[in-house]
Amino acid sequence: MTRYTGSCHCSAVEFEVDTDLTTGLLCDCSLCKRKNIIMHRVPKERFRLTKGKDALTLYQWNTRIAEHYFCKYCGIYTHHKLRTRPDSIAVNVGCIDTVNARELPITFAEGSKLSGGR
Repeated sequence: MTRYTGSCHCSAVEFEVDTDLTTGLLCDCSLCKRKNIIMHRVPKERFRLTKGKDALTLYQWNTRIAEHYFCKYCGIYTHHKLRTRPDSIAVNVGCIDTVNARELPITFAEGSKLSGGR
């Protein structure tokens, strides 16, 4: 397991995640397909927000169970708490400078087929 550090574009928000980052995830729900971001899921105890809690803006929609966090200064989505897996966090792999998200094998999630996934 490796510890990765990530940040938004302006570095107001920073996080750490302990994981074996071997795959990425693309979701096709109405929000994720517009974000077009490669994510990686981890158990929530392996994610730590290390800077910028006050710089985060929360976005929720439909069932208001998932919590999508963005930097209020630069607008970058950094992570979210999952609706279907409340014990997990999905991080934006693009926020981790040491990883090229496009080189990861991608798993596809059919969020659009879930209730409220639009």
